[in-house]
Amino acid sequence: MKVVVCGTGFGRIYLRGIAADPRFELAGILARGSERSRACADEYGVPLYTSAEEVPDVDLACVVVPNGVGGGPGAHLAQEFLERGIGVLLEHPIHARELADCVRVATRRQVPFHVNTFYVHLEPVRRFLAAAKELLKTQQPLYVEATGAVHVSYDLLDIVGHTVGALNPWALADPPEVPARVLGATTGRFPYRTLDAVIGGVPVTLRIHNHVDPRDPDHHTHLHHRVVLGTDAGTLTLASTHGPVLWSPSMQVPKDGELATVPGVIPIGPPTAPSVRETFDSVWPAGVRHALDFEQSKGMQYYLTLSKLWEDLINRLGYPVEVSNPPVRPVPADDLIAAAEGAR
Repeated sequence: MKVVVCGTGFGRIYLRGIAADPRFELAGILARGSERSRACADEYGVPLYTSAEEVPDVDLACVVVPNGVGGGPGAHLAQEFLERGIGVLLEHPIHARELADCVRVATRRQVPFHVNTFYVHLEPVRRFLAAAKELLKTQQPLYVEATGAVHVSYDLLDIVGHTVGALNPWALADPPEVPARVLGATTGRFPYRTLDAVIGGVPVTLRIHNHVDPRDPDHHTHLHHRVVLGTDAGTLTLASTHGPVLWSPSMQVPKDGELATVPGVIPIGPPTAPSVRETFDSVWPAGVRHALDFEQSKGMQYYLTLSKLWEDLINRLGYPVEVSNPPVRPVPADDLIAAAEGAR
């Protein structure tokens, strides 16, 4: 299958994933012609195109440039390729109106079209979702706690939808304002806004880090995704976007029963998350390859609903608070381990 990748920002993850997959042939890169784009084309030995019209007939276009919500032409590019009969994998987030336009073109032209919400395709998240699916075979979901950054709130809602198996019925409440007497007790800022919600009929608490550093919008987020699924049998936790996944069985009374010797927290898979280098070199490109298996995707109605849910969330949160964060000073885990050992 001949594939062209549009964009060389996050698109570099796509390039890495596609180049390592024998199912695909990288047929070119569509970008603005920057030095970075030319370097990418040279690295992969493929043509660099600067307009959609220059791209030859290929089987699939991976559109990895911002859509309208990010001030970019992603959805417009997707429609150009769909009109030509070229299948499209479009990166999120996307407004429901733009998505509906793309779906109409894809349906009329009978061309494959899918939205890539990316994070549900990463192996640690898939491990969490597989464990959640198994858990819910015998347990009713009591609640979900979902915490994350506003930058990736579209994905956070998607992970919740996959966790409970559906988005509908859904509803959101407005986040409450922090009382003045509480604000007056600190010189700091409250980074999270909390909303009560229902997703897939399940009570959900959303905690969104609604701060953005305009100089460095991709960084200084306290957490990308953390999701907790609560049941009578225990809680299943995705500790961060890249794991680990933790199972905490409910404490049983009397305490001399079958579960008396079971650890209170059990890792499902690796007990630690991958390193940053492993994440960029392996985990994320593997996620792209999984996303390219269109059979893993949900139907378009799911993503239309997801876009509407996300738009409602963003409207209720309001514009992110602009902050100016100092450079982060890394704290080695060994320092914390040594301090903890010293507390014995």
